[in-house]
Amino acid sequence: MPKIKHIAISCQDVDKTAKFYIEVFGLKEVGKIDSMGAKGYYLTDGDLNLAILHFKNDAVAGVERGTGWSGIHHFGFQVENLEDIADKLKTAGAPRRDDINEALGVGQGLRHGGNVEVKYTAPDGVTVDVSETGWVGTPSFSPKV
Repeated sequence: MPKIKHIAISCQDVDKTAKFYIEVFGLKEVGKIDSMGAKGYYLTDGDLNLAILHFKNDAVAGVERGTGWSGIHHFGFQVENLEDIADKLKTAGAPRRDDINEALGVGQGLRHGGNVEVKYTAPDGVTVDVSETGWVGTPSFSPKV
């Protein structure tokens, strides 16, 4: 069964936001990102990966939100098989977000220390990630090589 293992927050001040979740809730920093698309932190409670991100361009953020938007940006499910879930998503009318996937360089192989994730849009307009390998800071994170 797919499990929610990742939540991404888009914000304007990644340092302040990460500090809040570390100091108030005791989350641990397990990684940093400063790529062409985003800057931020990966935090964990030991079970879930919380990404604190500031997107650097609208293509990566998704044009419907853009770089100035703050709030929960997307969440991710760890799944057993990307092909099987892709079929279910298509049947459910959830389009693959190739615009965001291409801007981030996701969906084409391993990244972020071994993770591969693919973004889709659910019928409610929420962006969801799916990944077989999980995210750094989750107990079942297993990068495929």
